[in-house]
Formats: sequence, C-alpha cells, structure tokens
Amino acid sequence: QVQLVESGGGLVQAGGFLRLSCAASGGTFRLHAMGWFRQAPGKEREFAAAINWNGDTYYADSVKGRFTISSDNAKNTVYLQMNSLKPEDTAVYYCATDTTRPYRSGSLSTFGNPHEYNYWGQGTQVTVSS
Repeated sequence: QVQLVESGGGLVQAGGFLRLSCAASGGTFRLHAMGWFRQAPGKEREFAAAINWNGDTYYADSVKGRFTISSDNAKNTVYLQMNSLKPEDTAVYYCATDTTRPYRSGSLSTFGNPHEYNYWGQGTQVTVSS
C-alpha cells in the first residue's frame, strides 16, 4: 500500500524558511512524478512544485525563485525547501504522487494538475506570521 507522510511544517515569521519532507513507501517512487500542493482556508488546492522521474522540476509562478523541490531516491523522500516565506504561503501542504505512469514526461500544465496524481499524503500545516 502506497503511503506518503509529510513533515516539517510549523510556524515561522515572514522572511523565514522551512523544509518540508515527504517520505514515500509501498512503491518505486524514483520512476514517478512527485508534487507539492497547498490549500489555504476557504481556497482551492493549488499547485506549488513538482519533480518528475528524470529530475525535471516545475514551479508555480507564486513560488518560483523561493521554493526548491528535490528528491533523494535512496530514501524515497521528496523535499520542498521554502525560503523568503510570506504570509500568503500559509496553507496545509500536501505531497502527491502519480503511480500510474512511470517515466512520464510532461509540462507544467501536466504536473501542476492535481487530477494527475492518485496518492496523497495527509498534509502538514505551514503558518507564516507577518
């Protein structure tokens, strides 16, 4: 059974940083895309960043230049380094994976679409104070 477990969230002041981790189990995740999404209260879930099997990365405009996604295939873990955090980054952050299509290539519109992922973690809260 595929499991994704996020960690690393917390409360930070504006301008600060956090590193989120997503530990995956139950599959061969180095073959698949992994994504980070976020959902603020009263808003829809939105894309933040993704990385495909080949190490190609994709970012939403709102986080580009501040967030960095990376993966450690030996640990089956994906990271989201978040720098220069803003109050508008406050949200629950979820990691997700698509286990149906290994070695998938695509575009931002592909990997930024939450419907392209079939497994999700439980989320970790990030709160940025002003």
